[in-house]
Amino acid sequence: MVRGIRGAITIKDNTDEEITNASMELIQELIKSNQIEPDKVAQVLFTVTEDITAAFPAKVLREFPGWSYVPVVCAKEIPVPGSLPKCIRVLLTVNTEVQQDQIHHAYLRDARKLRPDLALTNE
Repeated sequence: MVRGIRGAITIKDNTDEEITNASMELIQELIKSNQIEPDKVAQVLFTVTEDITAAFPAKVLREFPGWSYVPVVCAKEIPVPGSLPKCIRVLLTVNTEVQQDQIHHAYLRDARKLRPDLALTNE
């Protein structure tokens, strides 16, 4: 069964260090809470709001053993007025037998506002 695992996190400043640290925190939370193995991941899609330009969030996956062959892409989000600023989102497409309502999504920092119904299950 293929499932999508979602997450998002916000940053304060548009710096390489902050983007990298936030992306690392987000991915670590998703891996840990869902016990994700890289050979079960079909792809990872990162999106960022238009105010994030200092680094690619996807580069953090190079830091994880076994993840170098997982296809990863970064993209800009549609700049909708009033959307949450300085936000990094991720979608992992994973092969798993876990039921959809048992997947642990991660909405961290101010990104909890995006999906408070899912963020509450991850605290």
